[in-house]
Amino acid sequence: MKIAFFTETFLPKVDGIVTRLTKTVKHLVDAGDEVIVFCPEGCPEEYMGARLIGVPAMPLPLYPELKLALPRPAVSEAIDSFQPDLIHVVNPAVLGLGGIWLAKAKSIPLVASYHTHLPKYLEHYGMGMLEPLLWELLKAAHNQALLNLCTSTAMVQELSDKGIQHTDLWQRGVDTELFRPDLRSAELRQRLLGRHDDRGALLLYVGRLSAEKQIERIKPVLEALPDARLALVGDGPHRQQLEKHFEGTATTFVGYLAGEELAGAYASGDAFLFPSSTETLGLVLLEAMAAGCPVVGANRGGIPDIISDGVNGCLYEPDGADGGAASLIAATQRLLGNDVERQALRNAARSEAERWGWAGATEQLRGYYRQVLKQPQLNAAA
Repeated sequence: MKIAFFTETFLPKVDGIVTRLTKTVKHLVDAGDEVIVFCPEGCPEEYMGARLIGVPAMPLPLYPELKLALPRPAVSEAIDSFQPDLIHVVNPAVLGLGGIWLAKAKSIPLVASYHTHLPKYLEHYGMGMLEPLLWELLKAAHNQALLNLCTSTAMVQELSDKGIQHTDLWQRGVDTELFRPDLRSAELRQRLLGRHDDRGALLLYVGRLSAEKQIERIKPVLEALPDARLALVGDGPHRQQLEKHFEGTATTFVGYLAGEELAGAYASGDAFLFPSSTETLGLVLLEAMAAGCPVVGANRGGIPDIISDGVNGCLYEPDGADGGAASLIAATQRLLGNDVERQALRNAARSEAERWGWAGATEQLRGYYRQVLKQPQLNAAA
């Protein structure tokens, strides 16, 4: 098959969407497919045998890490030259809308996928009143596709409830060869601790430092567990506010880590805390579980697809007058428990992660592509 991706985010950016796309591209090429990726400028010219075409882009004012690329005639010319069997639009915003238009104009079968729960982000940027409008825009875009893929059962249901048609589940994946428990390291643990001593549990967060991740919710956990230490791995637009918020606590801002350093960081923590209640999946949770780090996550969105409460991690309830603080504290205390129980959670977390390889997720995607290519284009919503 010849597949053209349109994505609003790709290398050199680092996040869960980019991880999924890079792994997908690799496995598609390994399976013999030809792949071209249209993404914001700054990307390499090639990745794992796929051709990448960078499109001039401008930063989104509220979220500078996200660049909006405007489609131009060169994109249409590249599509004409490549002659794809199928276009796959990832999180259609601006460049993705160009992909949708080209698919329609050139009668190319269209698949879309939903990875970022943008309507729920709005409230964290003071624009919650725009949520109904954004859902209408998303519905108009996604209903042009023959198939809309979501990364959790909760998102399949929510998009269906909002009137988005032809939804299905694109199964999760994680690199269990990179993320593994044996990378636990005293040296990395000390780096995560920074200037703090190692007398209590080392709590870990990995991901973007942004408002919608609700990282502030971890502070009451530190106050309830005075011997605990926190390492925040990653960077983002909310870092300065978080540095002020966590001032005076045993918190280390580690910055970005990648590859075996990142995998070793997961393995060296005692508990992974992921307070966000806006996740469509939460890939970092799977990475932590693969590394044998027991996890706490919100009982919302795609996270309950990954965490079985009390079996391979703990869930907390993010709502309530206290913003879920008491529930998050209780879930963390329950997870830390005693050494025997925590080791059982570690083992179960690793076992769960081992069920979800990228090769299987990509083969499932190829099956969806084959189904779409058998359908008449008239099946797409007008």
